[in-house]
Amino acid sequence: MSTPRMAAPHDVTTTPYDVDLAHARWRKSSYSGGANDCVEVAELSEHTAVRDSKDINRGPLLFTKAAMRSLIGGIGSGAIGERRG
Repeated sequence: MSTPRMAAPHDVTTTPYDVDLAHARWRKSSYSGGANDCVEVAELSEHTAVRDSKDINRGPLLFTKAAMRSLIGGIGSGAIGERRG
């Protein structure tokens, strides 16, 4: 099984950034059932922001588009996630 390319350390940040989140359209998974125990995602022009729905005042993680594709691809393929055995 091939390992997906993992994002370089600079592809994800929690440091201050020059991205305007004032008009970000945050959405959460329909699997959350409306509860505040999941993450929310906002697609921006060059990045994707991810935040904890329980603590929205905490700064979000900011992923490059490539890093987010790598993360989602790794989760979908089973390369990233719980090891069961």
